[in-house]
Amino acid sequence: MLYNISEPKNDNDFNYYYYYRWLYLRKPLNKELGTEKDELENQSIHRMIKNKKDNIIAVARLHYNSDDESQVRYFAIDKNYRRIGLGSFLMQHLEKISIRTKHQNMVLNARENSVPFYESLGYVVYKKTNLLFGQIQHYKMKKAL
Repeated sequence: MLYNISEPKNDNDFNYYYYYRWLYLRKPLNKELGTEKDELENQSIHRMIKNKKDNIIAVARLHYNSDDESQVRYFAIDKNYRRIGLGSFLMQHLEKISIRTKHQNMVLNARENSVPFYESLGYVVYKKTNLLFGQIQHYKMKKAL
């Protein structure tokens, strides 16, 4: 893989990282800046992948729900970089962090169109959940690590 996973290090990095999350996950739903963040940002693990031009092409966030469960949120890959293994690469990275920190299960809320991707990584749907902003069906998925 020619790409590296990094974490935002300073205010500039975080501003760009959050903007990317908004651009890919909230703007298409006509949501305002700020809707790409929640109350767990300061206690979460943030990761991103940049291309050779130093532009972010993928983001993800990991946080812990309990002593044995971690959760992935705000996972996005630039449309021009999909289907080349970046999503799998990023998810495996987050799983390794969870395993190192002794978390035995990983959960996520997948958009309906993303369910097959997560299933290919071993995640299983166990609950149909909410319509995000009344627009996009989500499914709770889980994987034992």
